[in-house]
Amino acid sequence: MGFPGLDLSNQTAVVVGGTSGIGRAIALGLAQAGANVVATGRREELAQTAADEIRKLGSRSLAVSTDVSDRRSIEALLKAVLAEFGSVQILVNSAGRTKRTPTLDVTEKEWGEILDTNLTGTLRACQIFGRHMIDRKYGRIINIASLSSFVALYEVAAYSASKAAVASLTKSLAIEWSKHGVCVNAIAPGVFQTELNRNLLEGTSRGQEFRSRTPMGRFGQVEELAGAAVFLASKSAGFVNGHILAVDGGFLASGVNQ
Repeated sequence: MGFPGLDLSNQTAVVVGGTSGIGRAIALGLAQAGANVVATGRREELAQTAADEIRKLGSRSLAVSTDVSDRRSIEALLKAVLAEFGSVQILVNSAGRTKRTPTLDVTEKEWGEILDTNLTGTLRACQIFGRHMIDRKYGRIINIASLSSFVALYEVAAYSASKAAVASLTKSLAIEWSKHGVCVNAIAPGVFQTELNRNLLEGTSRGQEFRSRTPMGRFGQVEELAGAAVFLASKSAGFVNGHILAVDGGFLASGVNQ
């Protein structure tokens, strides 16, 4: 028997950046919990594939491509989802980008592009969907933070700055919007191999260091993020607000591991 407070039936979730990696795993987890799920990203073909996967799980979906750097694109996404489902209760912001560059060599263009996707893109979606949720007096917003919201990661200063800011933004929105019935939290994943970071981890000393500093001694599987997302998206999390939930195999708790 399932726990009724975690049942997302008759709710609609939008997962921005939900067509691959962490976002895709979260989108499928929300669908398994009963939600209608729209997993969106920049590539139309991947949005269609994600919609097909969600429908195979028995949930309703919609294939819409979205560019988080374009406010009008996000507004069009909300409009399309409302036309199909009538309302949105859950928003997950998982669109992200990174690039490893020594900080002395980071160009303003590279810096700006990473912050625009990871931070300002999250703000845009929160504003556009948050207004709808505030009007309805209910919502669950889940942002994707990072280990680098708390600790420095070598030669990814732009990414780290953006994710530290996402954690701060999450708390700011939580204290502004909770009186309107909207809870805003974030998940801070540990080291999960995805298309975004695979080249930084596979067969590298960096990957070995990440693994050795994770007490569980392995990288996470993206499916292991689904439970945290379902909880934060659910009515059971009604008094969880402004929290950054680490799913990291003990990385942030780690001091000396042997």
